[in-house]
Amino acid sequence: MKYDVKDINLAKKGGLRIEWAKEYMPVMRLTEEKFKKEKPFKGMAISCCLHVTTETAALATCLKAGGAKVFLCASNPLSTQDDVAASLVKEHKISVFAIKGEDKKTYYKHLNMVLDEKPCVTIDDGADLVSVIHSKRRNLLSDIVGGTEETTTGVIRLRSLEKAGKLMYPIISVNDADTKHLFDNRYGTGQSTIDGVIRATNRLIAGSSFVVCGYGWCGRGVAMRARGLGANITVCEVEPVKALEAVMDGYTVVSLKQAAKYGDIFITATGDINVLDREHFKLMKDGVIIANTGHFNVEINIPILKKMSKKVRIVREFVQEFTLRNGKRINLLAEGRLVNLAAAEGHPAHVMDMSFANQALSALFVVQNKEKLDRKVYSVPEEIDKEIARLKLKSMGIKIDTLTREQEEYLRSWEMGT
Repeated sequence: MKYDVKDINLAKKGGLRIEWAKEYMPVMRLTEEKFKKEKPFKGMAISCCLHVTTETAALATCLKAGGAKVFLCASNPLSTQDDVAASLVKEHKISVFAIKGEDKKTYYKHLNMVLDEKPCVTIDDGADLVSVIHSKRRNLLSDIVGGTEETTTGVIRLRSLEKAGKLMYPIISVNDADTKHLFDNRYGTGQSTIDGVIRATNRLIAGSSFVVCGYGWCGRGVAMRARGLGANITVCEVEPVKALEAVMDGYTVVSLKQAAKYGDIFITATGDINVLDREHFKLMKDGVIIANTGHFNVEINIPILKKMSKKVRIVREFVQEFTLRNGKRINLLAEGRLVNLAAAEGHPAHVMDMSFANQALSALFVVQNKEKLDRKVYSVPEEIDKEIARLKLKSMGIKIDTLTREQEEYLRSWEMGT
C-alpha cells in the first residue's frame, strides 16, 4: 500500500479525533450506510485533493465503504492534520500523500501520486487535480467519467476552463449547493477563521478594528462572527450590490486604502490576487495583523511585503513579523495561507457534514449519469440538496411543515386572483 505521511505512529491519536468528528456528522453516517449496502463505486479509483482533516476522513471512509479505492492528497500545504493522515493509512487502509508544511515540490509530487492511480472520478478543493490533468496528465482523461469541486476558487477556475471550451469532463460544483455555501462558507468559515486568528495571536477581538476584504458568503461569515465577539467591523468590496448589502447589514464600508490607516486585523476572503498590496502596507499601523481565509496564498502580496521589509522573524507559531524600513511591524498569519486550517482545525464537523454529503452524493450522481453529462460545470441537483437538508434537520430532531394538496395546487396555478 502506497502512502507518504509524517509519522504512522500518530494513527491512534488521529483515529480518536476522526471518531469524535463522525459523532457530529449524522448525514455522512447515513450516506456511508447506504454506500456500504449498495457498493456504487465498486472497483473504481477515486482521487481526492482535499484538506486532510478529521472531516475529510469521514468522506474518505464513506467512499471506501461504497467500494472505491480512495487516494488522498492535500489541497493546501499547511492544512494537513498529520495524525489523521496516519490513521487513514494504518487503521482504514486508505492511501494518503500529505504532510503538514510540505514544500511546493512535495505538494505537486503528492498530487501526481494520487493521479498515478488512474482515477475514474476526481474530487477537488481548488481545482488543482483538474488543472494538472488538463495541462500535464491528459493521458488520464480517457479513464475519467467526472468529478466534483468543493470551493468557490475552484469553481471559478473550472468555469474559466469551460468557457474556453477546454473542460474535458463533467464537474459537479458542490460549492453551488445551498447546503454547502450557505452553511460551510458562512458559518464554517466564519467560526474557524476567528478560531485561527485567536489561536495564532491570542489577541482580544472585542474593541478591535476588524477589516474584512470581500463580502461573499465567507466574508459575511467572518464579519458576523467578529461582530459577535465585539469587534468594530469594516467591509471592503469592489462589487456594488455586495457593498450595499454590507451597509444594510450595519457595517462600515470604505475603500481598502481608507481602512488600511486604522485597521487592527485584516482578513482577505475574495479569491483574487494581491488584495492587500504595497499601497496598503505603507498605510498600515504598527503591529497590524493580516491573514487570509481565501483558498490560495495570493490574496496578500507577500513577495512585495518581503521586499519592503528590513527584517522578518517568527514571533509565535504561525505569526511572521515583517519590520518595514520605517520601523513599522506587520504580522502575517499562517504564511498567508488559509488561517482557519493552518492555525486551527478548519470547519466544525457539524457543518462539514453537509458539505461532504454533497461531495459523496454528487460523485454518485456523476457515476450514475456518466452517459448523459456533457463536458460542463453542473450545479448539485436540487433533489440532493434538499435531501441533505431534510436529513440534517431530522438528525437535529427538527420537524417542519409540508404543503397541503390545496396549497401545492395554488402555487402551480394562475387562475385565482386577489
